[in-house]
Amino acid sequence: MTKGIPIVQPRNRARFSLTLFPALFLAAPVLNLCLGQLHAQDKPAETPIIKPGDNLKIEGIPAIPVALSDKVRKYTEARGASVLDWHPTDRSMLISTRFANSNQVHRVASPVGSRYQLTFFNEPVGTASYEPLHGNYFLFTKDVGGNEFGQIYRFDVASGESTLLTDGGRSQNGGWAWSSDKKRICYGSTRRNGADRDLWIMDPLDPKADKLVVQVTGGGWSVQDWSPDDSTLLLMEYLSVNKSNIYLADVATGKLTLLTDPSKDVAYGGAAFTKDGKSIYLTSDESGEFQQLARMSLSDKKMVSLSQDLASDVEGFELSHDGSKLAFAINERGRTQLFIMDTKTGVKQQVPNLPVGVISLGAWRNGDSEFSVSMTSAQSSSDVYSVDAKSLQLTRWTESEMGGLVPSELPAAKLVEWKSFDGKMISGFLYQPTSRFTGKRPVIINIHGGPEGQSRPTFLGRNNYFLNELGCAILFPNVRGSVGYGKSFVAMDNGLKRLDSVKDIGALLDWIADSKDLDASRVMITGGSYGGYMTLACAVDYNDRIACSLDVVGISHFGTFLKNTESYRRDLRRVEYGDERDPEIASFFERIAPLNNSGKISKPLFVVQGGNDPRVPLSEAEQMVAKVKNNNSPVWYLMANDEGHGFRKKNNADYQFYATVLFVEQYLLGAR
Repeated sequence: MTKGIPIVQPRNRARFSLTLFPALFLAAPVLNLCLGQLHAQDKPAETPIIKPGDNLKIEGIPAIPVALSDKVRKYTEARGASVLDWHPTDRSMLISTRFANSNQVHRVASPVGSRYQLTFFNEPVGTASYEPLHGNYFLFTKDVGGNEFGQIYRFDVASGESTLLTDGGRSQNGGWAWSSDKKRICYGSTRRNGADRDLWIMDPLDPKADKLVVQVTGGGWSVQDWSPDDSTLLLMEYLSVNKSNIYLADVATGKLTLLTDPSKDVAYGGAAFTKDGKSIYLTSDESGEFQQLARMSLSDKKMVSLSQDLASDVEGFELSHDGSKLAFAINERGRTQLFIMDTKTGVKQQVPNLPVGVISLGAWRNGDSEFSVSMTSAQSSSDVYSVDAKSLQLTRWTESEMGGLVPSELPAAKLVEWKSFDGKMISGFLYQPTSRFTGKRPVIINIHGGPEGQSRPTFLGRNNYFLNELGCAILFPNVRGSVGYGKSFVAMDNGLKRLDSVKDIGALLDWIADSKDLDASRVMITGGSYGGYMTLACAVDYNDRIACSLDVVGISHFGTFLKNTESYRRDLRRVEYGDERDPEIASFFERIAPLNNSGKISKPLFVVQGGNDPRVPLSEAEQMVAKVKNNNSPVWYLMANDEGHGFRKKNNADYQFYATVLFVEQYLLGAR
């Protein structure tokens, strides 16, 4: 989900109604009585408006003047880039960026070189990687309309042609790992029954010989690595943010061997074989609150911690091709720190002079002289860099356009804390408008999804408009249940404790009321996905304390959500929210559902939804909108039928942004 005012997705045949601003129409018949017949050229010109696409369903949203799109343009044109893969034989990269309506695969031949576009689809392209021998082709994933039924394709570099390799139906396919001989992939697919993510092996040049290797139960399985001799697969079974298991799988027979203790509530992150195949590297929270880097011997399953001196989550690592170096990233109160470790000596070096921001690790280049990263901060959209393994120096590979925004004029994030109802300290990131805005400022509280997510100091993009032009402060809270603060904190909102996270926002409203800079009478709550549920829950519980709310792909009733979400996700979500088949949980869901308490909402509500959303189905939004309309309070509704769990296409994201600006101007800034 994009940070800031969230963005969304679609379904159902489009229809729209436009309520024009009253000032745009004069009472022409009255004028005629007084002045006589006007000549056509003397009639007042109508204000040009933006006509929504046929893919959009719009209710309650006023007409959007074209002048607004011109006014906000520099805030909508910034791009970002992220690394996909290195070419196996030369120093070039595949990256993901957008030049038209959606992200596509591009090639960059040298640092800050031209971005040469390779794929040209209307739908966004997901991950991509070269075949690791010669780079004659690369694999990529793509779905339709945001439905997340991703399919694997092969792009042949010489011809520029793309070939579908998987079934093309209502199945999820992806998460592949290349074999050590670099000729095959193992990947996960739900094609068998739509719910269980089995493991398959394929030669991408001969997809008809696709073979089911490991048949499993559950939607949380993934392949992590192949053994050096390609006889064994390393698999992860994700059960919840607090629990997972690691297995070995025999490639010839599919037989599974459990490496971890399923009776323990331990979460494991990524895993990879050592170069000799006798051990694995992994991350685990078994020895404490945070994910620590460790090495497990396969002979006796004993683990040795490698990062016990770092009291932060290790959120990713990449092993060099020769196994001698390991790059890893830690989450230090929201910002990323990078390290390189010598795997023989265990000596770690920290990459210096990194900006306060978020960094995602990419792969090592063949030869292991450097590895790639994607980096973003409050002053910069995402861009691609490489890190030299010896000097630790950064080399910039992309310089994404900021659309007219000046980095030095964008506010930095400030870490703030407040005490919740039970004495627990909760934190978040506050962005404050420029000093030209005086007096107490209206506040947009933006709650992340997940709930196992975390708001971090990243580029706000369009949302800088609310800071720089409208003078709003934006606060991103990390309520209980967020990752990055230890495994106990993550579990503090599970099941029957769900409303405790809502109370964290109540305590934040108290903190805002005590602030000398923030206006407690003008607060808007917004969020996407689980943050959308939090938005609706706050709209119910704190109706008298907020001015308005904006829900994006939010859950309105956990019971109906679990019934209608895609089957491959259902059991994974039951662990977090509770099992609706349990009478106690079902009764709890009925009591806390924003849908069942919608009569308490009298403040304006804006709901945004994607019609093809497989996670939070369309029905969650439509049932909520129908209920709140009965309150005779303002309700805006925007649905795009060519999107899923968040708007990924620029034209849809732009329209959502324009509507959000109008909503903020009318109901937040106008609230007194």
